[in-house]
Amino acid sequence: MSEQELPPWLKEQVVRVNQLQQNLQAILMQKQQVEIENVEVSKALEELKKVGVDETVYKTAGPVLIKANKDVIVKELEEKKELANTRAMVLSKQETRLKENLKEVQGKIDEMVRGASSTGTGASINHRNPKVD
Repeated sequence: MSEQELPPWLKEQVVRVNQLQQNLQAILMQKQQVEIENVEVSKALEELKKVGVDETVYKTAGPVLIKANKDVIVKELEEKKELANTRAMVLSKQETRLKENLKEVQGKIDEMVRGASSTGTGASINHRNPKVD
């Protein structure tokens, strides 16, 4: 059966699966960016711990380096790290919810396809069920 021959209810569910997969991909990309940011902040904090009290510290402001107070920079980086951790937790929850929704919709599609083929309402539909971790 070609995609044009799919029943409307099945087309809707396939569209929903595609949307959920796109949303999941976007969440995973955001999560990866947050994790990278978190690693960078952790490395910067590690390096700042090595700097002595009397040493000069600079921070970036666009393409310019500005002399700054070490304690202020440490505080800013710790806040940035805390925010990144919170964002990562929120993204993880969204990821879990999207995966659950995706499994649910895929299950509905499977049920609909089995129901349609068992009632003899047409040719069998070759349905591909991608795995979701």
